[in-house]
Amino acid sequence: MNSTVAIILSAVLSLGVTALLGFAVIPWLRKLKFGQTILEEGPKWHKSKQGTPTMGGVMFIIGIFVSSALFLVLNTLTGNRLGLNGDMNTKLWAGIIMALMFGLVGFADDYIKVVKKRNLGLSIIQKSVAQLIICGGYLASLYLAMGKDPYMYIPFIGNVGLGFWFWILGVCVIYGAINAVNFTDGIDGLCSSVTATAAICFVAIAVLNKCFGVGIIAAALLGGCIGFFIWNKHPAKVFMGDTGSMFLGGMVVAVAYALDCPFILLLIGFIYVIEALSDVIQIGYFKLTGGKRIFKMAPIHHHFEMSGWSEKKIDAVFCTVNLIAGIIGVVLMYYGK
Repeated sequence: MNSTVAIILSAVLSLGVTALLGFAVIPWLRKLKFGQTILEEGPKWHKSKQGTPTMGGVMFIIGIFVSSALFLVLNTLTGNRLGLNGDMNTKLWAGIIMALMFGLVGFADDYIKVVKKRNLGLSIIQKSVAQLIICGGYLASLYLAMGKDPYMYIPFIGNVGLGFWFWILGVCVIYGAINAVNFTDGIDGLCSSVTATAAICFVAIAVLNKCFGVGIIAAALLGGCIGFFIWNKHPAKVFMGDTGSMFLGGMVVAVAYALDCPFILLLIGFIYVIEALSDVIQIGYFKLTGGKRIFKMAPIHHHFEMSGWSEKKIDAVFCTVNLIAGIIGVVLMYYGK
């Protein structure tokens, strides 16, 4: 199995499965009346989106999992032509399972909102506890795969031993990334398109550094996001829900850790970082000033929306910014060896 062909086919298969599932999943969600509830504090024009099918993230979850699993299994059956050692296989499979578990937490949150009619879903404590348990399990699998000598790759420096900090930094990175991706899912097409740009950069890093197994799942992530964007672009016919955004968060974390450089998410997931920081800054400033705001609304994509930007313009600008930052990340990962 040629490595480049396998990566291309992984993206194509994931895209095809995800896009085709839209013809079945979206009518099914409508039939079940799994429609989005629009909160009162959101932009008033979002009220027109009331009832749009949500939990559509199951479309790309299936597409990405089927594609990733198929090519990883085929690689094993055809004599490991991608050259994956045992540690890398563990990292890839542990990452996929971790993403699925986060998707399950998101599904529970969506289910409570949609079926139980509780607009806020899981409480912050319930969601955080579940996320931290998943973080711990995933980090434990990486710890064992690294031979109990955890490290992180830093461009121009090399592998740096982390010791106990492996756990502290790991929880901060994973928990932060999952929720930052979740914040990005606020308007039509934004989270899926931004994640597609991140996936493009991950594929480039994987190919340039001959990490073809990582390239397989990054390509599947890319294909799944594009396949979903077909249905999710403005005006959206379906939303991914927390089911999808938490799974995507898990996938970008899985790829970053498989490359041994989770901090590369600061560049490849630059928009995620900006979205999360805008929310933190808004809340902190609001509390410190007794009710004043820096942004018209947070996360920051809503600020631009309230300033008159169309959803399509926000998608285009945010994707461009994320891609530029991601390209810088690709250059650092390649020349920093």
